[in-house]
Amino acid sequence: MPIRPATKLPKPRTDHRAALLRVAASLALAVVLALVLPVPLRAQAAFDLTQLTQLLSQVKSGEATFKEKRTVDMLERTLESSGRLSFAAPDTFVRETLKPRQDKVAVVGNSVTMSMGSRSRTVPLDSVPEAAVIMEAIRGTLTGNRELLERHFNAAVSGNAQRWLLELVPVEPRLRELVKSVQLGGQQSLVREVTVTMSDGDRSVMTIEPVVAPPKPASAAG
Repeated sequence: MPIRPATKLPKPRTDHRAALLRVAASLALAVVLALVLPVPLRAQAAFDLTQLTQLLSQVKSGEATFKEKRTVDMLERTLESSGRLSFAAPDTFVRETLKPRQDKVAVVGNSVTMSMGSRSRTVPLDSVPEAAVIMEAIRGTLTGNRELLERHFNAAVSGNAQRWLLELVPVEPRLRELVKSVQLGGQQSLVREVTVTMSDGDRSVMTIEPVVAPPKPASAAG
């Protein structure tokens, strides 16, 4: 009887700390920064981290749709997903995946709730200090707290206000063991692509399309 070649299996994702850290990296860094809307810019001679964080902190809530392509080191195919993102200041972030299967991850304050169908699980964010650091750094970004961002990441901005790239590399060695880097590309205050590279070789690229609320209809004349 012929022997079938061994099928490559995905690496187990049962580690609680790694799972929460991945949530923080992909949700906080990708989702939160993705929900800002274009804001008019004044003419400026240079574009740096200070100016970028000021732009990204102007909008306090928003919604967007996303499409994500993820490559896993032990798989030979690309995993694709799509869904919705939302943010409400000061500390609520939600990622709802609609395809290929429905699930939801919500971060509210210090709580992370992961839901799939009728099942849900809530854990404290600070049970994984590395994940909490990522989330706090992003909250600092949204409020224009550049010092907090630089405390936890080596941040480099290239380009200009019309087309820029922000690269975040964790300062904490324990965090670098899981997250290699996060790159965000955008135009003005609009983030259009987020790439998260994990230290184990996994990589995700998310493209974002903000949802603009339709104008309210004019009230009928009385």
